[in-house]
Amino acid sequence: MNHSTPLSPHPFRHSSPVRHRVLTTAQLRGRGVTTADTNERCRPDGPWQRILPGVFLLRPGPPTPEERLHAALLYAARTPAARTAAAIPAQPVSDEPRTTPPPADALITGLAALALHGFTSAPVLDSLDTIDVLVPRLRRLRSTGCVRIVRTTTLPAPVFVAGVPVAAVPRALADAVAELTDAEAVRGLLTEAVRRGHCEPRPVVEELTAARLLGRPHVVDAVDSLVAEGRAIAENRLYRMVGEHGLPDPVWNVDLRLPGGPHLGGLDAYWPEQAVAVELDTRAPRQDEDAARSAYARKREYLERLGITVVRITPRGLRDAMEQQAAVVRTALMAANDRDPAAHVVVLPRW
Repeated sequence: MNHSTPLSPHPFRHSSPVRHRVLTTAQLRGRGVTTADTNERCRPDGPWQRILPGVFLLRPGPPTPEERLHAALLYAARTPAARTAAAIPAQPVSDEPRTTPPPADALITGLAALALHGFTSAPVLDSLDTIDVLVPRLRRLRSTGCVRIVRTTTLPAPVFVAGVPVAAVPRALADAVAELTDAEAVRGLLTEAVRRGHCEPRPVVEELTAARLLGRPHVVDAVDSLVAEGRAIAENRLYRMVGEHGLPDPVWNVDLRLPGGPHLGGLDAYWPEQAVAVELDTRAPRQDEDAARSAYARKREYLERLGITVVRITPRGLRDAMEQQAAVVRTALMAANDRDPAAHVVVLPRW
């Protein structure tokens, strides 16, 4: 046998799709390639190479980022169906993320996933020495070569980007942050997640909390920046909603007090004549989430007992359903004439 001897009726070419260039031992065997044939072709001067245990690149030279990603998924895949999902033909990285039915029992996560999601603050795939792969906790796999195994109790549903099954942005961020000690790098990733519309702050903080990362000071500082960024974006969307959907101008960012009485709380927008208020719910989940929720509920109940209608709007609602949110506010304003007059309150600027 020599290196030019064909081993399959379907010759492998460097120009073929990645699923034909990166194959497992089982896939090669299914094409009639024996273990001895594979070992012969993977000699130091041979045309093939083993890039991970049981995973082979059928050409010489350094693997491309695309080949490394697929090799990592093939290494971690447990079932033939999952290996099929791992070998979806690649698409341009600029494609929008999409959720698709193919099964996957391993996902790209961490910095590699963020690079695929289009994060400019994440290193490019070419520069990553390690690819994080998320697998169920009980899988018997070890980190090796360019693959770092990350375990999870429940594997989340995959999001497909450029044909590759990856973790959604919040989970990918948490896995990336877990390995980072540079405060600026962490802040840059979290801020970009919100600023570029990848996700809202809340699911990110939930993932960071679940990963027990909020005990790290540099992560807490970055989360504070994340929440502030998310609030600023939500406030801008609220201004747009009022202007673009023809709502009357409210007074913005005010505190309410009873005359000579206690402080009633801050509001993002308030229509004094109709006694209608809008409050953006930009709370980030923390360990005191139950207490924060109770305080919010008490404030709302107290205002409504005074005859003030409180409309709660989430940042996600403004982003994904601005027209519907505007309709809710408009309905509340129109219903003001049918309600009993609200108690007199003092409206003050919120500093």
